[in-house]
Amino acid sequence: MKEIRLTAPVVPEDLAKLEAGMVVYLDGVLYTGREGLYRRILDEGLAPPVDLASVSNVNFHCSPAAAVRADGSYNVGAVTATASFRFSKWMNRWFDASGCRMIIGKGGMSEEDYRQHFMPKGAVYLTTVGYGTGALLGRGIKRVRAVHWLEELGIAQAMWIFEVEKFGPFLVDGDLKGNSLFESENRKINATLADVYAGLKEPALRRYGETTSRKDEVI
Repeated sequence: MKEIRLTAPVVPEDLAKLEAGMVVYLDGVLYTGREGLYRRILDEGLAPPVDLASVSNVNFHCSPAAAVRADGSYNVGAVTATASFRFSKWMNRWFDASGCRMIIGKGGMSEEDYRQHFMPKGAVYLTTVGYGTGALLGRGIKRVRAVHWLEELGIAQAMWIFEVEKFGPFLVDGDLKGNSLFESENRKINATLADVYAGLKEPALRRYGETTSRKDEVI
């Protein structure tokens, strides 16, 4: 697998190098933001707590595990990514409002989302690698530069600004061409999945309502 190390804020030239399936590590500055932040800024019309474009153009969908030290600084032991598909309805407006060009999260979005929301804005999507990587990612956080709306939104939803070093690994799921790693691999698997079961007998016992046809919708 190809591996690349980028500096955040990211520049268009670096994003153009990314292809679906590449491994990415990040240095520099990024911020967290999810539905709490999007609702306040996009739906409620509140001004951002800081000029987002001057901070970074990398937005991480995550929930930090943070504790306050005696001197008032923060210790972030882990950062757990959250599923990004829930936020797709905000993406188009968020790119315009924030200048964001890289979203990091868990599980990706649909190929349709990438082509409808990400491609026109020159943005990409990176996904965490598997589950339980929060502590691993936490090692890449070198300093909490600031945290905004902590009292209003709580730890998970507040906007954290992190300085990071070799932060990752992440996989490119959505590139500038609108390709989705997950969906392209799913198409390959689904094309030959029936062959795995070819020649097998029908199950002797089955649960009520169970079906073996992939054309049936199971609720």
